Amino acid sequence: MKFIDEASIVVSSGNGGNGCVSFRREKFVPKGGPDGGDGGRGGNLVFEADPSMTTLLDYHYKRKHKAQDGAQGAGCRMSGRGGTDLVLKVPVGTIVFDEDGVVLVDMAEAGQLFVACEGGRGGRGNQHFALPWRQAPDFATPSGPAIEKAVRLELKLLADLGLIGLPNAGKSTMINRISAAKAKVADYPFTTLIPNLGMVQIGDRSFVVADMPGLIEGAAQGVGLGVQFLRHCERTRALAHLVDVSSGQDPVEAFKVVENELISHGAGLESKPVVVVATKVDMPDCQEALEALKAHAVARGLQFHAVSARTGEGIEPLVWTLARMALARSPEA
Repeated sequence: MKFIDEASIVVSSGNGGNGCVSFRREKFVPKGGPDGGDGGRGGNLVFEADPSMTTLLDYHYKRKHKAQDGAQGAGCRMSGRGGTDLVLKVPVGTIVFDEDGVVLVDMAEAGQLFVACEGGRGGRGNQHFALPWRQAPDFATPSGPAIEKAVRLELKLLADLGLIGLPNAGKSTMINRISAAKAKVADYPFTTLIPNLGMVQIGDRSFVVADMPGLIEGAAQGVGLGVQFLRHCERTRALAHLVDVSSGQDPVEAFKVVENELISHGAGLESKPVVVVATKVDMPDCQEALEALKAHAVARGLQFHAVSARTGEGIEPLVWTLARMALARSPEA
């Protein structure tokens, strides 16, 4: 399934039904009178957070969504049928913005409901307006109008821990190693074009890890895959910063490039707990780079692990560290 994490749509509730003007006219019923029924209420436009959904693809192709209109009232005091609510299901983690960029709701919990547009009220029939001095009212009230809004949907994945790093740092190989995920792995940059989620089981506990597409210098300004995927790190409790020590480039500089992008993006990414992970330590001639990265991490007071996802070296201690970080109580909990 194609991964779509943004969509702009127009949503509308249903119009209410008009009230009815009617008079009871039956043979052998000398005292008839106004008997116009009320119009039905228009349907609401509702968003629902559905844990089975992972993409906003449905809203990428269909842009207009309208709830059902209420039916008009009828004679014999018959009220019109109310319009059916239209429930739009979105992935858990979807944020709904109005056209001015104001957050309407954060759909962060499974089953959460949000009424974006209330249905138009039904009009009142002329039965309500009969008075001793006005026994044959020939009018009814009109229905209330529907509410229409242009909204933007933005999905931010819900993961306990995010794997970040430059392209080809070994993030996809890592998530495949520690979870049941099947992320694409290849020997060229930007193999990962969409975030991948994996469930890591450790003892009787589990946590969700997200493999983020590779970041490059200028990502916070939209270079490469840019802010399109930086925002998926915002909901994580912690970050594992993977650095390839076999590539021949300065590992400390590689670390700083990604760190600077987190700082530039803001949104709290710069203050999240970080563990530094040296990857591909099974490759030859990487010891000098490994020691340089370790010294930098220790000087910064950051946790450090050296691993090889291919051979399994150092994976178990790393998973326990990730579990402690991912399963820690959040400050707002």
